[in-house]
Amino acid sequence: MTAFAPLLGLLEDVPDHRRAEGKVYRLPYVLLFSILAIVSGGNSYRSIATFIDTHRRRLNRAFGLRWRRAPAHTAIRYILQGLDSDAVEAAFRRHASLLQTACARPGSGSLAIDGKTLRGSFDGFRDRAAAQLLGVFATDTALVLAHSDIDEKSNEIPAAQALLAELGLASRLVTLDALHCQSAHSKPPLRPDAT
Repeated sequence: MTAFAPLLGLLEDVPDHRRAEGKVYRLPYVLLFSILAIVSGGNSYRSIATFIDTHRRRLNRAFGLRWRRAPAHTAIRYILQGLDSDAVEAAFRRHASLLQTACARPGSGSLAIDGKTLRGSFDGFRDRAAAQLLGVFATDTALVLAHSDIDEKSNEIPAAQALLAELGLASRLVTLDALHCQSAHSKPPLRPDAT
């Protein structure tokens, strides 16, 4: 299916942690079908397996596959839990960048950076604080261009500074919460080779 070809190509770059004997289902397709299941309302490994099972024939035709059955929910859990999260994030950032370039008008729109706490991520038993993410949202195309974990012992401020430097947003209008009203944010970051 040509609409998904760019995303599948980027998902090919995500390393597969499984042994060669365990690669019955190719990783890019498992990832893509998991995304489709989640976008369709799935919220568990079982719902992903059910989605693939329900639409297996249609997915086989559309993507030229020969899957006789959907992967078991335990196989999907094993595949997804073993992924390199940095590699997956890099693939999604490249995909979002391609979409942003294709959809945005030059010089238009701004970026909004905001932190969010993930619901249900607090774990009192293991004495772990709730997980926090910092996201970059393009207002003109309604795309999330990137997100980054906020260190448990830190806050949004250093995470936002690192994300701004990493994405190279020097020429873009960026909005942040009042929390970020600090003089260090108004100056462009120094390049490593600058003295």
